[in-house]
Amino acid sequence: MILLRKIIKQLIHIRSASRLSFRINELARFSDGSAIAQMNNTSVLVTSVSKAKTLSSAQQSFLPLTVDYREKAAAAGRIPTNHLRRELGLTDHEILTGRMIDRSIRPLFLNGYVYDTQVTCNILSADGMTEPDVLAINAASASIATSDIPWNGPIAAVRIGSIDGQFIVNPNRQQIQKSDLNLVVSVNSKGHLVMIDASANRLSDEKFFSALQYSVECCLPIIEQIKNLSSKTKRTNIELQKLDNSLIEKLTTLSYDRLFKIFTDSTLDKIARDTAIILVRQQVLNEIISSKEEITPINLTETFGYVVKRIFRNLIFERSHRCDGRLYDQLRPINCKINLYEPLHGSALFQRGQTQVLCTVAFDALDSQYRHNEFALRTGIKRKPFILHYEFPPYATNEIGRTYGRADRRELGHGALAEKGVEPIVPNELPFMIRLTSEVLESNGSSSMASVCAASLALMDAGIKIQEPVAGVAIGLVSKCTDDGSITDYRILTDILGIEDYMGDTDFKVAGTRNSITALQADIKNLEGLPLNIVQEALRAARDARCKIIDIMNKAIKEPSIIKKQNTPELETLTIPSHKRGRFLGIGSMNLKKILAQTGVTISPIDEITYSIFAPNKDALIEAKQIIDKLLEEMKEPELEFGGIYTGKIVEIRSNGVLIQLYPTMSPVLLPNSQLDRRKVDHPSALGLNVGDDLQVKYFGRDPVSGTMRLSRKILLSTGGIGPVRNMISTEKDEKRPGIWDTRSSVNENNSVDNKKK
Repeated sequence: MILLRKIIKQLIHIRSASRLSFRINELARFSDGSAIAQMNNTSVLVTSVSKAKTLSSAQQSFLPLTVDYREKAAAAGRIPTNHLRRELGLTDHEILTGRMIDRSIRPLFLNGYVYDTQVTCNILSADGMTEPDVLAINAASASIATSDIPWNGPIAAVRIGSIDGQFIVNPNRQQIQKSDLNLVVSVNSKGHLVMIDASANRLSDEKFFSALQYSVECCLPIIEQIKNLSSKTKRTNIELQKLDNSLIEKLTTLSYDRLFKIFTDSTLDKIARDTAIILVRQQVLNEIISSKEEITPINLTETFGYVVKRIFRNLIFERSHRCDGRLYDQLRPINCKINLYEPLHGSALFQRGQTQVLCTVAFDALDSQYRHNEFALRTGIKRKPFILHYEFPPYATNEIGRTYGRADRRELGHGALAEKGVEPIVPNELPFMIRLTSEVLESNGSSSMASVCAASLALMDAGIKIQEPVAGVAIGLVSKCTDDGSITDYRILTDILGIEDYMGDTDFKVAGTRNSITALQADIKNLEGLPLNIVQEALRAARDARCKIIDIMNKAIKEPSIIKKQNTPELETLTIPSHKRGRFLGIGSMNLKKILAQTGVTISPIDEITYSIFAPNKDALIEAKQIIDKLLEEMKEPELEFGGIYTGKIVEIRSNGVLIQLYPTMSPVLLPNSQLDRRKVDHPSALGLNVGDDLQVKYFGRDPVSGTMRLSRKILLSTGGIGPVRNMISTEKDEKRPGIWDTRSSVNENNSVDNKKK
């Protein structure tokens, strides 16, 4: 292993990370633990509070851990832009970061610790470059490690990036945008991985594993630093909930044969197996209660759950196959369908065992792409032309619940993982926005990875030229450990069921192509950490499974569809002259809003005179064109001839001139004071002009810069007479036409003629 690390360091140049520092119990000293982690000019305060001193909560059968992560605008010197000018509900980014912190610290709490515990992360300052999420994980570790909460920490976390084949430790925000890897890893004091959350731009398995190895090396110095801080902490003896060994043996005796029959019957599906276990539990608990032993119902239920889990796990080691009859590395039956409904731009149904996912593709204009301002320190509004939404209705697991409103934490986490797994294969430059909707119709394990497979199929059905197909699979782990947490034996399970996820130690979700990884998320449940050698075996199992899944998917569709569907979006450009732009748009772009409401066609400006037309289908484009043609036809102005004399009506008198209207279909045009009379005019009222009066003007074309019409009444007065009040074309045939606004020569000439007559 040492030789391998030396070789890796020689092949890959590692850039040094910024220094991470801690301050303990400086702020919020009423909390059980308080720590400030700082890197560059970004500081995060994390506090931990436990109600273990009140034993009333000890009757619970689980750990009620709450992690609150907030990114406040004040930390970046900004003010929120909402109507209240203060932070409102949690953003998706804050929820996902809170989940990542929870997954990092939860596995190290001692068994039997079931007291209310809250970890609060508060961003004190942000420099706009250093991401605070990794700092929050390290500060949470220091906060709990220096408190009296029973915890097998500390842990440390780092982010690893990769630019041009070089690893970067804790890259800044600009480097992350250029990086092919965004890997966040939490490591315990034994060098075992506790949490993995990664997205990659089709990074090879070997390169990804090298990044994991290096992340462990980077975390160990941070762990030593936290250990030094916590060495003087005095631990208090907290009562931990322990199971009664005699009750365990009694429940095992009563339920073993019945549970053995259930777990070895491969014909049972999820609902039948769960129903059978519930029935056995009810029967056994009734028998125990009827014996009139002094046992609390909570302890009885918790102990029975422990017995069920122990029997299930032991059967995996004792038998060569799993509860559904599959081998350890065997996939469930897979079935794929595409092009399910004609009105959809793209659709696919992915069925893997009893996990069924329907994925649909919808296109829209780029103007409607998702905007989010995750944190006030980020300048500008981020835009995402590709999004994936994950939906998990209650009927997917035969339950009753809420089917509307905002997605819960689990849905956000699974959707973000599936989106990270699919995004690297989507083209960088898209002429429109893509929204994938992944609806889980049945769920028996690994629904997020099934969403990745369904999304890949749906994109190809929609004709999107993806880089290559992508698939996802969940790898599980069941292990035997000693009292100090060392793993003595283990089994790696490919494509785990829901019950294997619940009863097992690890849920290792991997998405990628045949030879590369696009996303990875590891949840450690019953272990304090995962050794690197087991992680490497899990990566190999995931790669073998992905190749098999992609082979099956290719039977449904192998390449992006080249057949254009009837409802395929249409994109065109429209050019509108600058002088017609106002009337084309309408007041407040009302005309464009009407077109969108009537046809669903979005018209977006590209530049001052060019507009992009996005239509959901060809019929909508034709209808929108008809409306536009009618609109342009209605506002079509009569063509005026250069030098023509026209009669207009005064519709408004202003201080700088009068507005006259030549034709009813034309907008009023300003006739400035300088062109009203030969004399200097400061206000039109000096000439006795009123609204409704008719004036004769001469047309000299449009200004080449502004496009406004140029009219003159002064030049007509200088000719010595004004014709009848009616629109007509000038019949004067001057050999030398004067300049547009230069009337001095003609005026002087007329004056000299008049003087000669006198």
